[in-house]
Amino acid sequence: CERCQCQHEDKRTAILYTLLSQNLNHSRGGCGPAQQRCLCHQRRPVCLRTPHVTCQAASDVLVKTVSFMKNLPSFHLLPRGDQLLLLDSCWVPLFLLGLVQEMVTFEVMETPAPSMLKKILLDGQSKRQEPERTQPTLAAVQRLQCCLNTFWSLDLSPKEYAYLKGAILFNPDVPGLRASLYIESLQREAQRALQEVVRPLHPEDQGRFARVLLIASTLKSIPPALITDLFFRPIIGNADIVELIAEMLYEITGGQLAP
Repeated sequence: CERCQCQHEDKRTAILYTLLSQNLNHSRGGCGPAQQRCLCHQRRPVCLRTPHVTCQAASDVLVKTVSFMKNLPSFHLLPRGDQLLLLDSCWVPLFLLGLVQEMVTFEVMETPAPSMLKKILLDGQSKRQEPERTQPTLAAVQRLQCCLNTFWSLDLSPKEYAYLKGAILFNPDVPGLRASLYIESLQREAQRALQEVVRPLHPEDQGRFARVLLIASTLKSIPPALITDLFFRPIIGNADIVELIAEMLYEITGGQLAP
């Protein structure tokens, strides 16, 4: 683990882990070093503390996010390819805005380390098993929660949420768009509408409009893999989340996100 202090945190555990890892690697024919589990607190893998409750809430937010796109006539006027490109690029920040708007909170806990002895004993069966999935780290989840907390501090109104979602969805900078000029005009229209809502609601705060857009831009820094692994992987397994969202957008008229 780069730039970590594992060797200073628990030398005895690290030595035992190394010995078992070498044994496991040798049993696999020396195909390279086994993946080690970082002992640093911030880099340890985590999972939801209450996955059933949180995943259900996240699924509800995703359904509402798709409904938002369905109810935009200007979105459906775009070429189908442009719709899919915008969907792939913008579903994460739109979903995160939905989490904020619906006040969805969650807690995580450290994922127990896999037993090296069990891995060694079951190594002969490993080829018939699915590969282990990557899991979010504590540091990544904390960055996500920081972004959500910053948005909660803005206390946006329903109209601010709606126009901000439009400004995020219609992103003309997505590569490969055919109607980028039209999409740019839609984004300017959404931003202008947002500004017209912000001014009368917060006349004393002249910098609120720019601050809202700036904070919204931080949502794009959240990796889609983090959101998928944290909120949806327990439900959809190895399925492609973007493909599922596209099916919801074009085929499913209601209901919940299904396994």
